[in-house]
Amino acid sequence: MSKKYYRFFGGLLNAQARWLNKMSARGYRLVRTEKLLYEFEACQPNEVTYCVEFVGQKSREHAEAYRDFLEEMGYKVFYKNINLNYSIGKVRWRPWAEKGGRIATNASTFNRELLLVEKENDGKAFALHTSHEDKESYYTTLRNPWLLLLMMLAAFAVANGSAILSVLAVICLLPILIYQSQIWANRREARTKEW
Repeated sequence: MSKKYYRFFGGLLNAQARWLNKMSARGYRLVRTEKLLYEFEACQPNEVTYCVEFVGQKSREHAEAYRDFLEEMGYKVFYKNINLNYSIGKVRWRPWAEKGGRIATNASTFNRELLLVEKENDGKAFALHTSHEDKESYYTTLRNPWLLLLMMLAAFAVANGSAILSVLAVICLLPILIYQSQIWANRREARTKEW
């Protein structure tokens, strides 16, 4: 995969973090989030920096424990929904998630799939995943929902002989390849550092 495409899709993954960091550069820091809205207050330009973390695969208890851990480290953390859903009876099945996070409801992690993490800007790069094992686990978590969707679409496409479902399955292959390439690059870097 060319670097041009890799940067494009990697950029889509971090679009929300980039936008929040642009708001910080303009002199605004996040104070509250809602389903559609973000509330900011004035601050010094670049006073804070942001990182966005996907936690939709976690159970409520693990997501809250992770949030508490980040807050104990001095970060400010906000929950955010990953998409808009105004349906009644909000229950979502997440077969790729850990045991306690497979069924998401209003009382658990439904509409709380993202953590927006803020820290005081000290001029150092802000990354939540720093060890090779942690990075690989995170990329695998991001890849698995796409892998499940690919398998389901491919099975339905074969069963129904549907060209549309086949095309959708092929489209799902792109994020899988991107995350898998990040896993392989991370493994190569880890092996290089071992020598």
